[in-house]
Amino acid sequence: MTSIVEIKDAMPSYAKDLKLNLSSMANNPGMTDQQVYGTALACAFASRNAKLIKAVAAEAKEKLSEEAIEAAKGAAAIMGMNNIYYRFVHLVSDAEYGSMPARLRMNIIGKPGIDKADFELFSIAVSAINGCGMCIDSHDKVLKGAGVKKETIQNAIRIASVIHAVAVVIDAEDALAE
Repeated sequence: MTSIVEIKDAMPSYAKDLKLNLSSMANNPGMTDQQVYGTALACAFASRNAKLIKAVAAEAKEKLSEEAIEAAKGAAAIMGMNNIYYRFVHLVSDAEYGSMPARLRMNIIGKPGIDKADFELFSIAVSAINGCGMCIDSHDKVLKGAGVKKETIQNAIRIASVIHAVAVVIDAEDALAE
């Protein structure tokens, strides 16, 4: 199985900054292990790279409860749906879509099985990867309303950016190796 260390070691020279950022990813002042590793796991799922998902999942398993692992996976899953739907609502010029009921089940958002603010943190990070401004704004408001500091939110987005960039490099290098 591929580990985070192996992924860091396999980063090509042009991605040295990603290697360094991946090395420091766990060092996010003001974030709990659940916030760091749950965010990383949700983002690995959202980034869709099998090697990275396996490596992050293995490391997360050492740091997270089963409930937190399921919540991270759930955040990636529900945002995979919501980010597409709400990005459409936000981008389409016909404003009537915004007043129509979504008619999509989203029960996990109300009952994620872990601290709601942590689930929202996972969700905003995935929403950043998926590029849904409407969802980002919504999660940002909920997080701030729950007393989560801007620095913690920024740290989650930094984790998302590093995880996604590493996935892009792995995919590109694998494609070149074929």
